[in-house]
Amino acid sequence: MLVRAARCRQAARAAERARVREVDDDEGRRLLRIVRRGTGSVVTWRRARMVLLSAQGMPARKIAEVTFTRADRVRDVLHNFNADGFEALYPKYKGGRPRTFPLSERREIKKSAKSEPAEHGLPFSTRSLVKPVDFLVAEGVVDDISHEGLRFPLREEGVSFHRIKTWKTSRDPDYAAEKARVEHLYAIADGEVLPEEGEPEVVFCLDEFGPLNLHPHPGRQWAERGGRHKDPGREPRPRRRATCTRPHGVRHLFAAYDLGRDKLYGHIKPRKHRTEFLESCRCLRGLHPPEIRIAFVLDNFSPHLTAKKDSRVGDRAAANNVELACTPTNNSWLNRIEAQFTALRYCTLDDTDHATHKEQSSMIRRCIIRRNQHAADERLREVVAGADVA
Repeated sequence: MLVRAARCRQAARAAERARVREVDDDEGRRLLRIVRRGTGSVVTWRRARMVLLSAQGMPARKIAEVTFTRADRVRDVLHNFNADGFEALYPKYKGGRPRTFPLSERREIKKSAKSEPAEHGLPFSTRSLVKPVDFLVAEGVVDDISHEGLRFPLREEGVSFHRIKTWKTSRDPDYAAEKARVEHLYAIADGEVLPEEGEPEVVFCLDEFGPLNLHPHPGRQWAERGGRHKDPGREPRPRRRATCTRPHGVRHLFAAYDLGRDKLYGHIKPRKHRTEFLESCRCLRGLHPPEIRIAFVLDNFSPHLTAKKDSRVGDRAAANNVELACTPTNNSWLNRIEAQFTALRYCTLDDTDHATHKEQSSMIRRCIIRRNQHAADERLREVVAGADVA
């Protein structure tokens, strides 16, 4: 025990005496650029930080605490820098097979990557590949690893870097019943179940698309490249005008999606009141014989509902053999027409600057016609599938 204690004290004194050699102004500025830039190898960044702190007079023991590593590791970095200069800062990676991590290390790496930084006493909330590397080295899980090398064990454990999205919970008291009814109607339309007596045979998804403004929409297009390789005689890249006033009003598309036929229908109106909604429903009702019961899946927008002062929606639905199935509150994503709107916006509005509502409406109508004629188009289905969640 006495020998071990003496050796520890000797190692501590050696670590305390370890200091970087005299650093001139050029070398100091170069070290500062490496530390501030933060790009490149994280190993280079960590070593440059140790050397810079030592050049500023910080002892090796304190550097080890600040950089979350061991004192002997700091001493090795400083000695290597004194001997080889800046070449010692850059890791000398060798080719061949990447390092393999045992299962226990992979599990610790996965646990560290998925944990909150605050759980480890770190004063920040953002996450990256660099921060788990510092923590893993400080905790002794791994001796040394770069942030690029960290990708391999994370990929093996099925962990990927993604953005956090928000979500809403529905406070609808009839949430379970309404959601189950909508899903049952979808099962009928998909042919998974047979409709019982009195149930709808045709299912439409209804919603409004808009407002449709006359303003430039951003998009992507091909253009000649710039930079030093550009053609001197090339034309300027196309740009969209900026608009501050929009005096032409708006339009609204009353759209319906027939799930059984895989067809999209639409009527463009200047307003989206209850009267315009009933006109659209009357057109959809005329597509099938009166004895065939139809279901409309829609959200809780006020013109879709029966009000005390205006009961036309419920009265006409009962008189025309129509069932109205509303999605739960804050759950309009259950409406399958939302994914169709993604493709419609991509095909008709992106990268456009329509001069009149007539021109814009004409493109939307022609796009709907072409979509119905090419409903099996693979590219269209990819766009729809990317936005479909119901």
